[in-house]
Amino acid sequence: QVQLVESGGGSVQAGGSLRLSCAASGYSPSSLTMGWFRQAPGKEREGVAAIDGRGRTTYADSVKGRFTISKDNAEDPLYLQMNSLNADDTAMYYCAADQRWWMLTLNSANYNSWGQGTQVTVSS
Repeated sequence: QVQLVESGGGSVQAGGSLRLSCAASGYSPSSLTMGWFRQAPGKEREGVAAIDGRGRTTYADSVKGRFTISKDNAEDPLYLQMNSLNADDTAMYYCAADQRWWMLTLNSANYNSWGQGTQVTVSS
C-alpha cells in the first residue's frame, strides 16, 4: 500500500479557494492512479476528482469547472485546487491511491490506499 498524507484543509468563506495537497511516499505519482474523495456528516463518501498515471482526469459533476486535480511530475505531490467554494463543499477530504495506474475512476472501492483526511469548512 501507498502511504498518503494530506494537508491544506481549513476554513474559508463562500466564494473562496483552498488547495489541498497529498504526498505519496514510496511511489512515483506516475505509477499510481490517485483521487480525492470527500465525506460530509451523515452522507456517504463521494468521489470528487481522479487522475491516472497518464494524467487523464475525471471530475464529479458537482465540482466541474471549480476544482482542478493535478500532479505535475514525480517530485510533486497530488493537488486539488478548489475555487468558488460553497457550503455544500464542506466535508472531510481524503486522498486515495491505487497501483493500477491505468484506472480512472471515482469509485472508492477501487482504491486500496487512503490518507487520514483533512477538513474543509466553507461558511456562507
